[in-house]
Amino acid sequence: MADLSPLIFIVDDDASVREAVSNLLESVGFRTQVFQSTEQFQSAARPDVPSCLVLDVRLPGVSGLQFQEMLAKAGISIPIIFITAHGDVPMTSRAMKGGAIDFLMKPFQKEDLLAAIHQGLERDRRRREEQAEWSLLQSRFDELTAREGEVLELVGAGLTNKEAAAKLGISEVTIKMHRGQVMRKMKAASLAELVRMVDRLKPRARQ
Repeated sequence: MADLSPLIFIVDDDASVREAVSNLLESVGFRTQVFQSTEQFQSAARPDVPSCLVLDVRLPGVSGLQFQEMLAKAGISIPIIFITAHGDVPMTSRAMKGGAIDFLMKPFQKEDLLAAIHQGLERDRRRREEQAEWSLLQSRFDELTAREGEVLELVGAGLTNKEAAAKLGISEVTIKMHRGQVMRKMKAASLAELVRMVDRLKPRARQ
């Protein structure tokens, strides 16, 4: 059975740092995987579990900051905690503007690293939950007929049954029937909940 517990990735070209950080994290119950370069990290299979990345700034080849930008452009979301022995204000600013959890100077305090990791894992859990909820709503949306999709969009836009009927050129009774089907298929307990679902699905265009 797959282990679904959180996983901390450590990328640092200094073997002693990799070992020290890994030993520290494992001593408090975390699972870790270590890599000596961003290229090695990219080529490794990564389990689909809550995770974060402890990343050195200065690395041979692709640097930590460059790698952060590469991940963002590729749409890969993983919380990053930077560690470095040679940081400066512009470097820190660039990392934090890119969405980093923290920027820690070596030697850093154990408590600071652990706090950043807990924050990173919580962010990743929330992202995963939101993605799962969105995927579920999308799967329900895909079960709607074309007409039901139109009705859903009009309901989400705040149109009344009468206004929606006029917009689509059908009777108000037919609109009510379609809206009932939409609420059933989307599993919405109320009109307000249905409107919130529409907001969650945006932007979502039917192909």
